[in-house]
This record gives sequence, C-alpha cells and structure tokens, in this order.
Amino acid sequence: MIDVRDVIATNPALWLTAGGFLIGLVFGALVRQTNYCTMGAISDWRIAGSRGRLGAVALAAATAMISAQVLDWLGIVELSKSIYLTPRINWVGAILGGLLFGAGMVYAGGCPSRSLARVGGGDARALVAMFIMAFAALAALTGILGSPRVALDQASGADLRAMGYSTQALTEFVPGASAGGTTARWIALALLALPLLLFAVLSADVLSSPTNLLGGLGVGLLVAAGWALTGLAYDEMTANPFSPASLSFVKPVSDAIDWLERATALGLPGFAAAGVFGTIVGSFLASLATGTFRLTGFADKTDLVRHIGGAVAMGIGGIMAMGCTIGQGVTGLSTLSLQSILASSAIVAGAVFALGRLMRSV
Repeated sequence: MIDVRDVIATNPALWLTAGGFLIGLVFGALVRQTNYCTMGAISDWRIAGSRGRLGAVALAAATAMISAQVLDWLGIVELSKSIYLTPRINWVGAILGGLLFGAGMVYAGGCPSRSLARVGGGDARALVAMFIMAFAALAALTGILGSPRVALDQASGADLRAMGYSTQALTEFVPGASAGGTTARWIALALLALPLLLFAVLSADVLSSPTNLLGGLGVGLLVAAGWALTGLAYDEMTANPFSPASLSFVKPVSDAIDWLERATALGLPGFAAAGVFGTIVGSFLASLATGTFRLTGFADKTDLVRHIGGAVAMGIGGIMAMGCTIGQGVTGLSTLSLQSILASSAIVAGAVFALGRLMRSV
C-alpha cells in the first residue's frame, strides 16, 4: 500500500502549493454557488429574521470540528502543533480584534473569504478592500502597529502553563477526564459541535435547503482537507517545519500579494497563499459558468469610504484575533481552542453591533 505521507514527503512544498490551490479552487466555487457568507448570514438573521444561512455557518463549524478531531485521533494531523493550541491565550486581542474584525466585515461588504469570491465575480470594490486589508494586516503584524499589538498581548495574555495546562484546547478543561485523553476529546467535541448541529438542523432547518446544506458541509470538509494535507506534510525534523494549518484569509491575502511581488525569490507560493489564488480562480470559473460575472465598482464616495474603513478594521482586527470568520470561526474552532471560541464570539458581536449602526444610518 502506498503511504501518502511518504509520497508528500518527496516534495512537500509542491504538494502544499498544489493542494492549497485545489482546496481554494473548490472553496471559491462553493462560496460563489451557495452564497455562503457569515456576514450575510448575520444580516439575514438580524434584518429578515431568516436563520437559513446562519445554519450553514453553524454546520460548517460543526463539520470541521468533527472531521478535524477524527483526523487528529487517527494521527493524520497533530492539531497541538498548530498556532491555535499554544498554551498562551491572548484574550484581549481575541476579543478586541474579533469585535474590530466583525464590524469591519459589515462595512466592507463581507469577510475576506466572501470578498475574494466577489473579486472572482468581477467586483472591483472587493479587490480594493482586499489590498487595503492586506496593507493594514501587515502594519499590525510587523509594521508600525506591530509593537503596540505585541505589547498588549504580552501585558494581557494568560500563560496556561502556570496553571498546569499544556495547551488551550477545551479537552484540557473537561472535569473528570484525563487532559487530552480520548474521553476528554469526545466530551469537549460534543459540548461544542452538538449545539451547533442542533441549531443548524432544528432551528435553521438547514436540511430543507440543499444550498445551505451543501455550503455548510462543503466548507467544513474543505477545512478538514486542509488539516489533512498540512498534517501529512508536517515534518518537525526539517529546518523550517510548516505547522499544520487550514483555510484562513487575513494574513494569507498579504502572503499572496507578497508572493506576486517576490515570486522569483520565494519560489512556490505556500499553502495559504495558494489557497487565496485558488479561491479567486474558483469563484471566477463559477461566475463564468453561471453567467453571473459582472464588473462592478463603487456606487459613490460613501461606498468607497465604507469599504476602505471596513478593510482597515478587518486587517488590524484579523491579526489581533489571529483569524477571520473562516480562520477562527471554522478552522480555529475545529481545534477546540478557547481563544478561537472567544474570537469567534467577538466577531459575531462586532458584526451585530455594526450592522445595527449601519441600518440606522441609511
């Protein structure tokens, strides 16, 4: 039998690039065709009282959780090696960054994943927003805002090792179960995934909508595919091991732009950047196939300013919160990370608040 891990090990960089692009390609087409969008789901819920798309979002998170935990249990990926399960919780960054990101995606007309799908459909507003978001993200990561952000994280972060915990996974805190054990895993998974599944099926009635069902299941499984690929490619014995990861769309957009500028020096684009390119191409192909490709621009100066402000907020907030609606709300949650729970909750709260203000202003 062919060992997939050995095959990938022959050229992990190539496999990560090709796999990231393919996963992004399917993701972009899926988002385009199913209209999967966390911001849109919150808008439907708050304005029209419809929970259909919110059910798709809940289903995506639950599907990713179940799939990722099974992959970890089988030894295909070590989620503990990812950035989401470090033993330090930057709770202030998660909350403030999540609130900022959530508000920003409302004013920018969608989160980064949805904006990339809009770019593929010919939306110049989303293209401008993504460039500005990437610029703001770099400013917050390594630029002028980097030092204040790091200082805030160092001043407010909680080191769980001092409390006897090795990671921030919810499995560490299950009463009566050995930390990180199999029993703790399934109990923690049930605590998070079961309420989401019940909401999706019973409250949002996602089973009655093939589009929302496909969107939720598809996004969750694509996140699992990302974990599987990067988990199989992970080798801690290499000089610069690539930590297991999956779909995310704040820093990866910056990485994609950086690769376009320095491709000859960087070689192949990494998994994250390749996923961004794949998302745009997948959405573009889907829009061509369905005849929905349209070149669109800003309606007026107010629309321009709103998109710019929202993009800046998403870039800074996304770095502070370590992810977006996909990066934290699906990928991060799939690791059962406490910081991901905080960040995802803050993103929803920020979006609800901003949506209320935006509706009162029109």
